Amino acid sequence: MFSTEYNFTLPKGYVDEQGNLHREGIMRLATAADEILPLKDPRVKQNPSYLTVILLSRVVVKLGDLQTINTRIIEGLFSADLAYLQDFYNRINDIGMPSVKASCPKCGHEFELEADNWGEA
Repeated sequence: MFSTEYNFTLPKGYVDEQGNLHREGIMRLATAADEILPLKDPRVKQNPSYLTVILLSRVVVKLGDLQTINTRIIEGLFSADLAYLQDFYNRINDIGMPSVKASCPKCGHEFELEADNWGEA
């Protein structure tokens, strides 16, 4: 079955106003609207980097016990967590690392292998 939602764990975690830490979350695959509609937002027109904040607030559907995910929450993430979510977004939406089909030479089990950093010295 085709999966549209993916679990993640933030490296640091979001600390809410009551001091609670939220690390476990779910991100869904992005739609065309998720990538197009934020471009009309005045915050993105003023600062194109803000596109990431809006985009992540649309596709992160769960973070710990938080009831809603919005731009304020994404803005409050530690920079390591923001970078993690950007990378995670790219991976699940097939923008990031290419993968190749492989099989174990001993047992013949087939699997996909990410081609992360191949060819780097």
